[in-house]
Amino acid sequence: MPHALRIPSLEKLVGKRVILASNSPRRKEILQTFGLAPEIVPSTFEETLPVSSFEDIHEYPVATATHKAVEVYEQLVQASPDDAPDLVIGADTVVLTHPMPGLTSFAPQDIPLTPQDLLEKPISKADNMRMLLDVNGGVCEVVTGVSVVYPVLEAPGYKIKSIEERTLVYFAENSQELLNAYVESGEGLDRAGGFAIQGLGGVLIRKVDGDYNNVVGFPAASFFKFLDLLFEEEADFLAV
Repeated sequence: MPHALRIPSLEKLVGKRVILASNSPRRKEILQTFGLAPEIVPSTFEETLPVSSFEDIHEYPVATATHKAVEVYEQLVQASPDDAPDLVIGADTVVLTHPMPGLTSFAPQDIPLTPQDLLEKPISKADNMRMLLDVNGGVCEVVTGVSVVYPVLEAPGYKIKSIEERTLVYFAENSQELLNAYVESGEGLDRAGGFAIQGLGGVLIRKVDGDYNNVVGFPAASFFKFLDLLFEEEADFLAV
Protein backbone atom coordinates (compact mmCIF):
# COMPACT_ATOMS: atom_id res chain seq x y z
CA MET A 1 0.00 0.00 0.00
CA PRO A 2 1.22 3.60 -0.62
CA HIS A 3 1.79 4.36 3.07
CA ALA A 4 3.90 1.24 3.72
CA LEU A 5 7.33 1.80 5.22
CA ARG A 6 10.16 1.12 2.80
CA ILE A 7 11.53 -1.93 4.56
CA PRO A 8 12.81 -5.10 2.86
CA SER A 9 10.02 -7.35 4.11
CA LEU A 10 7.39 -5.13 2.48
CA GLU A 11 9.22 -4.00 -0.63
CA LYS A 12 9.93 -7.60 -1.64
CA LEU A 13 6.22 -8.40 -1.45
CA VAL A 14 5.38 -5.87 -4.16
CA GLY A 15 3.78 -7.72 -7.08
CA LYS A 16 3.43 -10.94 -5.08
CA ARG A 17 0.15 -12.72 -4.44
CA VAL A 18 -0.21 -12.67 -0.66
CA ILE A 19 -3.11 -14.43 1.03
CA LEU A 20 -4.43 -14.10 4.57
CA ALA A 21 -6.12 -17.38 5.50
CA SER A 22 -8.50 -15.68 7.91
CA ASN A 23 -11.69 -13.64 7.79
CA SER A 24 -10.75 -11.80 10.97
CA PRO A 25 -11.29 -8.08 10.35
CA ARG A 26 -8.82 -7.36 13.14
CA ARG A 27 -5.94 -9.21 11.45
CA LYS A 28 -6.75 -7.59 8.12
CA GLU A 29 -6.83 -4.15 9.72
CA ILE A 30 -3.52 -4.65 11.55
CA LEU A 31 -1.74 -5.72 8.37
CA GLN A 32 -3.25 -2.83 6.40
CA THR A 33 -2.12 -0.40 9.10
CA PHE A 34 1.46 -1.36 8.26
CA GLY A 35 0.89 -1.28 4.52
CA LEU A 36 0.12 -4.88 3.57
CA ALA A 37 -3.25 -5.58 1.94
CA PRO A 38 -3.48 -9.35 1.38
CA GLU A 39 -6.26 -11.19 -0.39
CA ILE A 40 -8.66 -12.70 2.11
CA VAL A 41 -9.34 -16.42 1.69
CA PRO A 42 -10.73 -17.78 4.97
CA SER A 43 -9.61 -21.24 6.01
CA THR A 44 -12.26 -23.91 6.45
CA PHE A 45 -10.06 -25.92 8.79
CA GLU A 46 -12.04 -26.87 11.87
CA GLU A 47 -10.05 -25.94 14.95
CA THR A 48 -10.47 -29.28 16.66
CA LEU A 49 -6.90 -30.33 17.38
CA PRO A 50 -6.80 -32.14 20.75
CA VAL A 51 -5.07 -29.82 23.19
CA SER A 52 -3.97 -32.81 25.28
CA SER A 53 -1.79 -34.03 22.39
CA PHE A 54 0.60 -31.09 22.85
CA GLU A 55 3.32 -31.43 25.44
CA ASP A 56 3.66 -27.64 25.42
CA ILE A 57 0.30 -25.90 25.09
CA HIS A 58 1.99 -22.98 23.31
CA GLU A 59 2.44 -25.28 20.30
CA TYR A 60 -1.34 -25.51 19.87
CA PRO A 61 -1.93 -22.14 18.13
CA VAL A 62 1.12 -22.68 15.91
CA ALA A 63 -0.22 -26.06 14.79
CA THR A 64 -3.66 -24.60 14.13
CA ALA A 65 -2.18 -21.68 12.17
CA THR A 66 -0.17 -24.14 10.09
CA HIS A 67 -3.21 -26.25 9.25
CA LYS A 68 -5.10 -23.11 8.21
CA ALA A 69 -2.31 -21.86 5.94
CA VAL A 70 -1.68 -25.24 4.31
CA GLU A 71 -5.40 -25.83 3.75
CA VAL A 72 -5.80 -22.51 1.93
CA TYR A 73 -2.57 -22.91 -0.05
CA GLU A 74 -3.55 -26.37 -1.32
CA GLN A 75 -7.08 -25.17 -2.08
CA LEU A 76 -5.82 -22.27 -4.22
CA VAL A 77 -3.19 -24.34 -6.04
CA GLN A 78 -5.78 -26.96 -6.91
CA ALA A 79 -8.28 -24.34 -8.10
CA SER A 80 -5.77 -22.43 -10.23
CA PRO A 81 -2.33 -24.06 -10.69
CA ASP A 82 -1.14 -21.23 -12.95
CA ASP A 83 -1.97 -18.58 -10.35
CA ALA A 84 -0.65 -20.15 -7.18
CA PRO A 85 -0.15 -17.83 -4.21
CA ASP A 86 3.34 -16.62 -3.41
CA LEU A 87 2.65 -16.47 0.32
CA VAL A 88 -0.19 -17.68 2.52
CA ILE A 89 -0.40 -16.40 6.09
CA GLY A 90 -2.22 -18.38 8.76
CA ALA A 91 -2.73 -17.24 12.34
CA ASP A 92 -4.39 -18.48 15.49
CA THR A 93 -4.70 -16.66 18.81
CA VAL A 94 -5.49 -18.33 22.12
CA VAL A 95 -5.76 -17.15 25.71
CA LEU A 96 -4.24 -19.15 28.57
CA THR A 97 -5.54 -18.70 32.10
CA HIS A 98 -2.22 -17.85 33.73
CA PRO A 99 1.47 -17.61 32.75
CA MET A 100 4.15 -19.90 34.02
CA PRO A 101 5.98 -18.74 37.21
CA GLY A 102 8.77 -16.25 36.58
CA LEU A 103 7.14 -14.51 33.62
CA THR A 104 5.18 -11.86 35.50
CA SER A 105 5.47 -9.32 38.29
CA PHE A 106 3.18 -11.51 40.39
CA ALA A 107 4.88 -13.31 43.25
CA PRO A 108 5.51 -17.02 42.50
CA GLN A 109 3.11 -18.05 45.28
CA ASP A 110 0.34 -16.12 43.52
CA ILE A 111 0.70 -18.11 40.30
CA PRO A 112 -1.29 -21.38 40.26
CA LEU A 113 0.77 -24.55 39.97
CA THR A 114 -1.92 -26.17 37.84
CA PRO A 115 -1.53 -26.55 34.05
CA GLN A 116 -2.60 -23.58 31.97
CA ASP A 117 -6.18 -23.81 30.73
CA LEU A 118 -7.06 -22.80 27.20
CA LEU A 119 -9.77 -20.15 26.95
CA GLU A 120 -11.32 -20.24 23.49
CA LYS A 121 -14.44 -18.36 22.34
CA PRO A 122 -17.24 -18.56 24.93
CA ILE A 123 -20.20 -20.73 23.98
CA SER A 124 -22.65 -18.61 26.00
CA LYS A 125 -22.84 -15.55 28.23
CA ALA A 126 -22.51 -17.81 31.26
CA ASP A 127 -19.32 -19.27 29.77
CA ASN A 128 -18.07 -15.74 29.08
CA MET A 129 -18.61 -14.85 32.74
CA ARG A 130 -16.76 -17.98 33.85
CA MET A 131 -13.74 -16.97 31.77
CA LEU A 132 -13.70 -13.40 33.06
CA LEU A 133 -13.95 -14.58 36.66
CA ASP A 134 -10.98 -16.90 36.01
CA VAL A 135 -8.75 -13.98 35.04
CA ASN A 136 -10.28 -11.10 37.01
CA GLY A 137 -7.67 -9.44 39.21
CA GLY A 138 -5.02 -11.70 37.73
CA VAL A 139 -3.04 -12.19 34.55
CA CYS A 140 -3.54 -14.26 31.44
CA GLU A 141 -1.23 -15.10 28.57
CA VAL A 142 -2.23 -14.40 24.98
CA VAL A 143 -0.40 -16.53 22.42
CA THR A 144 -0.59 -16.14 18.66
CA GLY A 145 0.87 -18.68 16.29
CA VAL A 146 1.69 -17.42 12.79
CA SER A 147 2.61 -19.76 9.94
CA VAL A 148 3.53 -18.89 6.37
CA VAL A 149 3.39 -21.26 3.42
CA TYR A 150 5.26 -20.53 0.20
CA PRO A 151 6.05 -22.52 -2.97
CA VAL A 152 9.31 -24.37 -3.56
CA LEU A 153 10.45 -26.78 -6.25
CA GLU A 154 10.97 -29.75 -3.92
CA ALA A 155 8.15 -32.06 -2.83
CA PRO A 156 5.52 -31.46 -1.58
CA GLY A 157 5.82 -28.15 -3.43
CA TYR A 158 5.77 -25.81 -0.48
CA LYS A 159 7.54 -24.96 2.76
CA ILE A 160 6.14 -23.93 6.12
CA LYS A 161 7.76 -21.54 8.57
CA SER A 162 6.25 -20.49 11.88
CA ILE A 163 6.65 -18.19 14.86
CA GLU A 164 4.73 -17.58 18.07
CA GLU A 165 4.24 -14.43 20.12
CA ARG A 166 3.30 -14.25 23.81
CA THR A 167 1.80 -11.25 25.62
CA LEU A 168 0.73 -10.94 29.24
CA VAL A 169 -2.55 -9.17 29.99
CA TYR A 170 -3.15 -7.95 33.54
CA PHE A 171 -6.77 -7.56 34.61
CA ALA A 172 -7.95 -5.02 37.16
CA GLU A 173 -9.98 -6.09 40.17
CA ASN A 174 -13.23 -5.51 38.35
CA SER A 175 -16.55 -5.38 40.18
CA GLN A 176 -19.25 -7.94 39.54
CA GLU A 177 -21.41 -5.11 38.22
CA LEU A 178 -18.82 -4.20 35.58
CA LEU A 179 -18.31 -7.83 34.57
CA ASN A 180 -22.07 -8.31 34.26
CA ALA A 181 -22.35 -5.22 32.08
CA TYR A 182 -19.53 -6.37 29.82
CA VAL A 183 -20.95 -9.86 29.40
CA GLU A 184 -24.38 -8.40 28.59
CA SER A 185 -22.80 -6.25 25.86
CA GLY A 186 -22.09 -9.46 23.94
CA GLU A 187 -18.73 -8.21 22.70
CA GLY A 188 -16.76 -11.03 24.29
CA LEU A 189 -18.76 -13.85 22.72
CA ASP A 190 -16.73 -13.80 19.50
CA ARG A 191 -13.32 -13.41 21.14
CA ALA A 192 -10.84 -15.93 22.46
CA GLY A 193 -10.76 -15.52 26.21
CA GLY A 194 -14.08 -13.69 26.18
CA PHE A 195 -12.77 -10.11 25.90
CA ALA A 196 -11.73 -7.60 23.24
CA ILE A 197 -8.96 -5.33 24.48
CA GLN A 198 -9.43 -2.89 21.58
CA GLY A 199 -13.13 -2.48 22.38
CA LEU A 200 -15.28 -2.23 25.49
CA GLY A 201 -13.12 -4.93 27.07
CA GLY A 202 -10.29 -2.44 27.41
CA VAL A 203 -11.96 -1.10 30.56
CA LEU A 204 -11.26 -4.43 32.28
CA ILE A 205 -7.51 -4.30 31.64
CA ARG A 206 -4.91 -2.79 33.98
CA LYS A 207 -1.83 -3.17 31.79
CA VAL A 208 -0.25 -5.18 28.98
CA ASP A 209 3.25 -6.63 29.00
CA GLY A 210 4.28 -7.25 25.40
CA ASP A 211 2.82 -6.63 21.96
CA TYR A 212 -0.62 -4.99 22.15
CA ASN A 213 -1.41 -6.00 18.55
CA ASN A 214 -0.80 -9.60 19.51
CA VAL A 215 -3.69 -9.37 21.98
CA VAL A 216 -5.88 -7.89 19.25
CA GLY A 217 -5.01 -10.85 17.03
CA PHE A 218 -1.79 -10.44 15.05
CA PRO A 219 1.83 -9.71 16.14
CA ALA A 220 2.75 -7.37 13.30
CA ALA A 221 6.18 -6.27 14.59
CA SER A 222 7.44 -9.83 15.04
CA PHE A 223 5.85 -10.90 11.75
CA PHE A 224 7.71 -8.36 9.62
CA LYS A 225 10.99 -9.14 11.39
CA PHE A 226 10.24 -12.80 10.70
CA LEU A 227 9.83 -12.06 6.98
CA ASP A 228 13.15 -10.15 6.94
CA LEU A 229 14.83 -13.18 8.50
CA LEU A 230 13.33 -15.53 5.91
CA PHE A 231 14.58 -13.31 3.07
CA GLU A 232 18.06 -13.37 4.61
CA GLU A 233 18.32 -17.05 5.52
CA GLU A 234 16.06 -18.96 3.12
CA ALA A 235 17.37 -18.86 -0.45
CA ASP A 236 14.12 -20.26 -1.83
CA PHE A 237 11.81 -17.88 0.02
CA LEU A 238 9.51 -16.32 -2.61
CA ALA A 239 11.99 -17.38 -5.29
CA VAL A 240 9.63 -19.67 -7.24
